[in-house]
Amino acid sequence: MERPGPWQFFTHDEAAAIEAIVDRLIPRDELSVGGKDAGCADFIDRQLRGPFGDSRQLYMRPPFAKGMPEQGPQSPLVSAQRYRAGLAVLDACCKQNFSSKNFVSLVPAEQDEILQRMEVGRVPDAESQQAFFELLLQNTMEGFFADPIYGGNRDMVAWKMIGFPGVRYDFRDHVEKHNVKYPLPPVGLMGRADWTLQR
Repeated sequence: MERPGPWQFFTHDEAAAIEAIVDRLIPRDELSVGGKDAGCADFIDRQLRGPFGDSRQLYMRPPFAKGMPEQGPQSPLVSAQRYRAGLAVLDACCKQNFSSKNFVSLVPAEQDEILQRMEVGRVPDAESQQAFFELLLQNTMEGFFADPIYGGNRDMVAWKMIGFPGVRYDFRDHVEKHNVKYPLPPVGLMGRADWTLQR
């Protein structure tokens, strides 16, 4: 089971930026913790140090022609390289537009402005930054809702918020009960979040 700890892929500065970004993409509110506290940055870090990061399970031979959206990214860059390059461009863009400040130093409204510019392609290296934003958003959502065994969804916060039972063996008796909260806590691949307290 992945636990919070030393960064395995990100540098200190990259990790600080990713934590700030995931907290803007999934901000804390009255329903749940934000992306940082849910472990989304830890999830992304662990994914980038493995097969997802080096794209070892993808076909990565040229030619790299611009394809259709349903063909996925056509690039010689693996996910780890896309993150490194994307964060470097983001940092340069922040410093250029906000008095030499990095993303972490910006106030939330400024952080949102930069992320919105990335999303619509109004930043330097627009096409690759727009693709990087889409990847970052997708990975943040994966980290928020994935099984906690992968480092995100800490303490099953996302599952508790939406009432998802997790990998519980059988909840058929509750499937047809629409708009009725599921009464039991979620169960992950490693068991319940409070399992150690019950032993």
